[in-house]
Amino acid sequence: MKLPISRILTPAASSLPISSSAPSSSSSLTAAQRDILILWHQVNASLSAYAKLIDTFGSATAALSASRSDWQSLNLHHRHLSRFDKRSLAEQATAATEEALNKGQYHILFKGEPEYPARLNQLYDPPPILFYRGNLLRLHEAQIAIVGTRKPTPQALKITFDLAQYLAQAGYVITSGLAMGVDRQAHLGALASAETSALAVDNDSYCGRTVGVMGTGIDVCYPKHHDDLFAQIIHQGGCLISELLPGTPPNKHTFPRRNRLVAGLSLATVVTEAAVKSGSLITARLTSEQGKQVFAIPSHIDNSNAEGCHHLIREGATLVYHPDQIIEDVQIQEGRSPRAATLVARQKQTKDLAKVSGTSNSQSASDQATNRAFDDLPKSAPTSQVDIPAHLTQLFAQLDWSGQDLDALIAATDLDTPSALSQLMELELLGVVTQQGGRYFRV
Repeated sequence: MKLPISRILTPAASSLPISSSAPSSSSSLTAAQRDILILWHQVNASLSAYAKLIDTFGSATAALSASRSDWQSLNLHHRHLSRFDKRSLAEQATAATEEALNKGQYHILFKGEPEYPARLNQLYDPPPILFYRGNLLRLHEAQIAIVGTRKPTPQALKITFDLAQYLAQAGYVITSGLAMGVDRQAHLGALASAETSALAVDNDSYCGRTVGVMGTGIDVCYPKHHDDLFAQIIHQGGCLISELLPGTPPNKHTFPRRNRLVAGLSLATVVTEAAVKSGSLITARLTSEQGKQVFAIPSHIDNSNAEGCHHLIREGATLVYHPDQIIEDVQIQEGRSPRAATLVARQKQTKDLAKVSGTSNSQSASDQATNRAFDDLPKSAPTSQVDIPAHLTQLFAQLDWSGQDLDALIAATDLDTPSALSQLMELELLGVVTQQGGRYFRV
């Protein structure tokens, strides 16, 4: 049962000790993985330097075997060359990281592994390494980002919490940046959703439906007083991730990198309240650049805290005043319900992990549970055939299930605007076309 957006709930902060779920595979690194981690240390987690070395030499092992002059010929920053001369420090740091992995203090994913989040592969600069704590499954489920100011108004705090709770109950994982204010409320709202969710596929599928993306090393709690939030996320089955090296402190350069991962993991981004000069607008811009939808909550015109939201709406973001609007648009974008998307991700991950661990081809208990859950999903009735009148066939042929705006349809058909609108209305009356957010879709 869905809760009204106006409902106010105050979550109880947990001071439970932070613990991590068991990694998907052994913490011991292979030689190739160890070389990747050493190289990541040597370039101090620089995405551009790492990519240049891999593109040039083909692998981390080959890059580490190259000479100093080879590195110098790539015009790398002098600090990277300095670290090249001190490789033993990177090896020591890698050994310390591997020790922490073996103790289960945190876990690690390498790009190219089945467990690596598929959505991050769509970035132009996906991180070669992800450190994580908590429930890895969350990274493979349908996510919506909620971001905003660190100093929200009371109204924005309420809206953020209720919005996150509502979307989590609808089956989405809420992703944010663990900052004060809006981010914290988004995580807490998602955690609170487990108390009333009736969508659970198994006992823990809808607990802790949140992912926190860190702008520090995986072992650095920032802000410091958020240790209770970190503990609650992990204890309730959420996940914390970082691409940065363990021990990395907060820095003005690390948070835009965090924002790109927040946007990259998510199907869409919701900005509940933000000033014009805000990191949240960076996340919104990155979301848009990745071809995903940005939603913004409107406010009073004299609320300086919301000027960023109003700017986003003016620039084309979708104004939203109820979470159902977000759900509807995202479902159209994805072409299926979040629950079905989550189940597909879970089934794929189970099969991929089975291949990695070398288990038998017999169906696992997890696969069987997933199939039973699919059996519970409503089956779509076959679409009845509709005869399209001859004068509408040209326009109908241009429509698809991804959606097109009016200008694109006019350009493709050479119709004038009145004729196109008239024909689209006829197609809507026939029940074969729907319009959402200014875009037209086949039904």
